[in-house]
Parts: sequence; C-alpha cells; structure tokens
Amino acid sequence: MATAKVAITVDQQLLKLIDRWVTQGRYPNRSQAIQAAVREKVEHWNHTRLAEEVAKLNPKEERALAEERFAGDAWPEF
Repeated sequence: MATAKVAITVDQQLLKLIDRWVTQGRYPNRSQAIQAAVREKVEHWNHTRLAEEVAKLNPKEERALAEERFAGDAWPEF
C-alpha cells in the first residue's frame, strides 16, 4: 500500500507512551505505532457508525413498511 508523509502535533505524554511501545518492541517505529492506532480508530468508527444508524430506526415503522411491501407480493416460486 502506498504511504504519504504527514506532519502531526502530538501531546508530549502521548508521544512518551508511543516511544515506550517502540522501545518495548511492540512497534518498529513511531510511524507504524501511529498508523496502527489510526487504523484501529477508523475500524472502530466504521462499526460504531452502523450501530448508530440502526439505533435511529423506528422498529414499528420498519415493520409497517416491511408488511406493506410483502402484503401485495407473492413469494417467488423456485
């Protein structure tokens, strides 16, 4: 995968933690530690976003729409 260089500002305490991870061998360098954190956050957000959208649905309205749709349709024969 192609990568691009970016400049970011990081809280000093957070940077110390990242450096500790690198020193402990959890990550080979700061860049990969930060990439892993961002990737994990994006994946978490994607899963959370779906749950948030589902929570907006009104179960009674969804059931009424489904029943309305299927009321006039015959099930296809196979």
